[in-house]
Amino acid sequence: MCENIHRELTLLNPDDVFLIINRRKQKFNFPLHFHPELELNFILNGKGIKRIVGDNIEEIDDVELTLIGSNVEHGWETHKCTSSEINEITIQFHDWLFTDKLLSIKAFKTIRDLITKAKEGIHFSKETALKLQPQITALKNTNSVNDFTQLLHLLELLAQEKDYRLLSHSDNKASEFEFSKKIMTIKEYVEKNYHTKISLNEISELVNMSPSSFNRFIKKRTGKTFINYINDFRIISATKYLIDTDLTISEISFKCGFNNIANFNRVFKRNKHITPSEFRQEYRSVSRLVSNS
Repeated sequence: MCENIHRELTLLNPDDVFLIINRRKQKFNFPLHFHPELELNFILNGKGIKRIVGDNIEEIDDVELTLIGSNVEHGWETHKCTSSEINEITIQFHDWLFTDKLLSIKAFKTIRDLITKAKEGIHFSKETALKLQPQITALKNTNSVNDFTQLLHLLELLAQEKDYRLLSHSDNKASEFEFSKKIMTIKEYVEKNYHTKISLNEISELVNMSPSSFNRFIKKRTGKTFINYINDFRIISATKYLIDTDLTISEISFKCGFNNIANFNRVFKRNKHITPSEFRQEYRSVSRLVSNS
């Protein structure tokens, strides 16, 4: 996490079930921040707003629904949005509201998985956002048991949705694959060696598999080819260098294991939809929240 991004002190009280903030505004100027509370953010008429979640930067559509995990840096800027009737509903709830014991109950498995995925930021489709709009707007914060059951119901509905995507790359890739011994061995090895050249034979031997079997295995478990899997780690590292250092693009390219800057630029743009230079400029253009915490 970038050192100059500070914790927001939210208005959620320790004895509140959750906090709801329903605002109509003409601009977004709340800067980049993080907090331990989880946050569900619903936006109407927001086309062109810039959203940052972790290492992901995007312009949003007119309808937006995102779930942000505990201590994930995030922020919104007006950017290209011209609407004078932006409607934002923010729901924040404590990270300790769902204890490990509660989430270990079979009935809560889908919500446990949802909270795990939220560590990378979950963006739900426009169709899902509009479908769940009545449940979102119906939430009331009266500190009653009914409030908690309504929140549970909403989270359960979100957990059942299939039309979503994860926004950011986190260091904890638990949501991408099962925690098998082989996968964990591969993950740990790639994390330590992504900056070097890793051959298919080398990694296959590490888990006692043939190259062809390994290719099928990694594709099935992660949904990615071996090359793409390694490159994802390289791009994660590159975004951190771009955010936290003043190293040149060329220096970052070689530090992250790319054999030439052209290949680095190509892979980065395919992954992030902007070039490394544009990513650094976009990220640094976002104002930082300075807190007294």
